[in-house]
Amino acid sequence: MTTAMRILIACETSGIARRAFAAQGHDVWSCDLEPAEDGSNRHIICDVRDGILTEGWDLLAVMHPPCTRLCRSGRRWMSGPGKWTPPKQLPRGRSWADMRAEFELGVHVFSTCWEAPILRVAIENPEMNDLARDRMPAGLPSPQMVQPFWFGEPAYKATGWYLRGLPPLRPTHRLPEPERGSDEWRRWNRVHRMPPGLERARLRSRSYPGMMRAAAEQWGGHAMREIAA
Repeated sequence: MTTAMRILIACETSGIARRAFAAQGHDVWSCDLEPAEDGSNRHIICDVRDGILTEGWDLLAVMHPPCTRLCRSGRRWMSGPGKWTPPKQLPRGRSWADMRAEFELGVHVFSTCWEAPILRVAIENPEMNDLARDRMPAGLPSPQMVQPFWFGEPAYKATGWYLRGLPPLRPTHRLPEPERGSDEWRRWNRVHRMPPGLERARLRSRSYPGMMRAAAEQWGGHAMREIAA
């Protein structure tokens, strides 16, 4: 009887998702352009588009693909009124060509992962703007939107999961929400209140361990049942 799956955690350096799935007994590897923060020897430094997706994985979880230009909050830098008209404003020191190049990178990474020859795929990504949706693979479903506090993490951060061959995540340890405007409510919103800085993007994109434990248990269990059957 099969006792473990081969799982790839793509676009992750923290090791949070890798360790959660490994705790369930699976053969788990992560990959990213940067080294693993925990120094793990189960991390591959590579571009996820360069062939690793074809190496016989049972499940692919893509944690933090480049999405800044795909999400709704990033649309204002991509276009003015209508579609692909000059934006009214650009980030300081950046050109419209820079924005378009980052957009194309995000589209290519997402599409390559979604269309990978792997039966079960989960891609973490915010809700997309209309420009990005126009470029997505046919039949892409709407994301399942979840919150960290559904999984025992005292935080607000709407997290979208695009799922193929996997069930939606079920809340595990849902916390009662604090009163709006309270000190606790402000602490729960700390990810949105981070000051600008070199580490802001990295810290804002980190996975929540509680959510990853739920993903490992639920998606891993679902896949194991399918394989056993």
